[in-house]
Amino acid sequence: MTHVIKQIERVPKELMDQFRGIGTATVHEAYERKGAVDPAIKPIDRGVRICGPAFTVQCHPGDNLMLHKALERAQPGDILVTSVGGYYEAGYWGGLMATSGVAKKLGGLAIDGCIRDSSEIIRMGFPIFCRGFCIKGTTKTVLGLINHPIILGGVSVHPGDLILGDDDGMVVIERLKCKEVLEKSIQRVEAEKIKSEKLKTGISSIELNKLGKVFEFLGMVEK
Repeated sequence: MTHVIKQIERVPKELMDQFRGIGTATVHEAYERKGAVDPAIKPIDRGVRICGPAFTVQCHPGDNLMLHKALERAQPGDILVTSVGGYYEAGYWGGLMATSGVAKKLGGLAIDGCIRDSSEIIRMGFPIFCRGFCIKGTTKTVLGLINHPIILGGVSVHPGDLILGDDDGMVVIERLKCKEVLEKSIQRVEAEKIKSEKLKTGISSIELNKLGKVFEFLGMVEK
């Protein structure tokens, strides 16, 4: 079988860049509430954001060999989206790998596993979303897969899909759906601006969202 697929289709940069200022929660809603990654996978520091095409990596549990191969093959802006087979008691990524990632101008790492050297990585500004931290090392002896479909935090990810992450979490958008989701996301942003202005006048969220009939239907009683 082919372990490493070199060529993948990516989201056009001009389209991808328009997502950068939009919150993941907004995009998730615009994407019909799809693509939300397990909230246990979090940014390593407040304010960390990722936005880029998925460069998928499947590692063997306890082994990070394929992440080293991904560092060699990934293009600037790519997000290394990595599964480790559910084995979390290892630091699959550390300061030296992050140094390489910065040098290659990668967009970041999204790993359903743990990393180490977190303070050093935060200082250098390499963006990472991970499940946690672990000081234990890994082996480098087992082949895995690069640019095959994987599962990240319960969500299916294909190479080239758009990965968005901010303080609220991560969302995965199918590559061919990005234009449609962007348009709907922008519409939601504009609609929320209008709602915000109305709320500033003192109107209640119940009145604004027409929730009175919902309470009535549910038979709510107030005394």
